Amino acid sequence: MAETSESSPPLRVLIVDDEPLAIERLQVICSRIPGLAIAGTASDGAAALRLVEALAPDLLLLDMTMPELDGLAVARALSRQPSPPALVFVTAHDGFAVEAFDLDAVDYVLKPVAPERLERAIARAVARRGQRSGRASDWIGEFWVPHRSELLRVAASDVDRIDAERDYVRLHVGARSYLLLQTVTGLEARLDPAMFIRLHRSVILRRDRITGLRHDGLGVWSAELADGSAVRIGRTYLARAKAMAGR
Repeated sequence: MAETSESSPPLRVLIVDDEPLAIERLQVICSRIPGLAIAGTASDGAAALRLVEALAPDLLLLDMTMPELDGLAVARALSRQPSPPALVFVTAHDGFAVEAFDLDAVDYVLKPVAPERLERAIARAVARRGQRSGRASDWIGEFWVPHRSELLRVAASDVDRIDAERDYVRLHVGARSYLLLQTVTGLEARLDPAMFIRLHRSVILRRDRITGLRHDGLGVWSAELADGSAVRIGRTYLARAKAMAGR
C-alpha cells in the first residue's frame, strides 16, 4: 500500500461492525498494515458517532447493515460535520454501492474481507488524506461499478458514452461496458458539462468523442462519433448540440 512517510502520523482507524468476529478479523488485518493505528471499535451506529466525536479518527471501516442506525445513516450524519473521517464500507451486501459513493466513500469492500483488498482500500484512504488541502470538484470524477466479486474504479474521463437502461445506466469504456444503478437524469446533474453532453433522453456523450453533426433531413440531426457510429439527437436537445458547434 501507499505507506505514510516517517514524518507522517499513522492513519487512525475506527472499526464499526455489529459482529464481534468481523471486528476481530479487521483488527488482525489492520495490525499487519504499516501506517495504521486502531483508535477503537464500535458495535453499533450510535456508538460509532459518539466515538468519532471523542476520538477524531482519520478513517472508519464501517459495516453497512446494523440494527437501528445503519452504515448509511452513520455516513449521512458524518457528512454534516466540517471535517468528517474518511469512510470505507465493509459489508456482505453489494447493493448499496451507489448510495455509498454518493456519500463520498473512499472504497466499498465486500466480505469475506481479503487482506490485500482491504490494503488497497487503506492505500486509497492514505492518498485521500494527502489531497485534503485541495477543494474537491463539484463534478463526479470516478465511478465504482460492480464487476464479478468486487467493484472496479472507472475514471469519468475514460467513459465514452452513457446509455439509459430503465433504472440503470450503461457506461461504455472502450470495448467494455458496465451497468450502474443510477438514472440518466440524476447522473447528468453530477457530470462536468465541459466534458459530457446529453443529446438524447437516453444518451450522454463525451464531448471529445463527437467528430461532427449531420443533418439527415426533415429537421433530424445526428452526432457522428470517433468510432464511426452516429447517435440521433433528440429534438429537445438539438439547441444545445448546435450551441456546442457555435451555431
